[in-house]
Amino acid sequence: MTELRADCSRCVGLCCVVPAFARSQDFAIDKPARTPCPNLGADSRCGIHAKLRSSGFTGCTVYDCFGAGQQVVQVTFGGEARRDDRVFDVFPVVRRLHELLWYLTATLELAPARPLHARVEALRAEVERLAGGTPAELLALDVDPYWGRTNELLLRAGELVRGKGRNRRGADLIGKDLRGARMRATSLRGAYLIGADLRGADLRLVDFIGADLRGADLSGADLTGAFYLTQAQVDAARGDRGTRLPTGLRHPAHWG
Repeated sequence: MTELRADCSRCVGLCCVVPAFARSQDFAIDKPARTPCPNLGADSRCGIHAKLRSSGFTGCTVYDCFGAGQQVVQVTFGGEARRDDRVFDVFPVVRRLHELLWYLTATLELAPARPLHARVEALRAEVERLAGGTPAELLALDVDPYWGRTNELLLRAGELVRGKGRNRRGADLIGKDLRGARMRATSLRGAYLIGADLRGADLRLVDFIGADLRGADLSGADLTGAFYLTQAQVDAARGDRGTRLPTGLRHPAHWG
């Protein structure tokens, strides 16, 4: 089965080279695409990894390649540790495929979505096969149709899990005071929750796919059974030891 967690020890720092970023509250400097970050060492490791947040690189702490880095280096290019245009071109394609695989795998863990599991398993096998293709095959691939097919299944799965829960898809909740809000089984797909106060909120069985949780305060909130929530989304938020997370997600170190 394809690995969907990043293993930096088997990569060559592709996430520190391929993406571009601009000076902002998330990044302390400007960095053009395909240019190594100045903090990237000769060993392909981040020289300030332990203090990224305090150094102004919060954006780096919430990036997830879903295991695409080691897939490209170890599988697509047979373990050749190099950085060149072919590797740079392939990496974003594989990352999108691995993100699809993550969501499809998460769907298989949703018991109420069992009627869809056969279709999800078939699509997952197809995407996994594509992710293992040659560089030429990957570069010729149009990933968008697979996103469309996956999204159809994710939407239906969400409906099965949430039942008659409220739909707040794409809602602008930036900075909103939602302390203690009863949002159980709500769809927050693509919702903007930047800086929202969700302390003590009931977020059980919430669909979080694509929700922006940067700076949201989840202290004491209950996210038991919340789904399509990635570790990167959790890392982007604030919280405490009283925050109840879904199985498989961990409390970030900066939560204290």
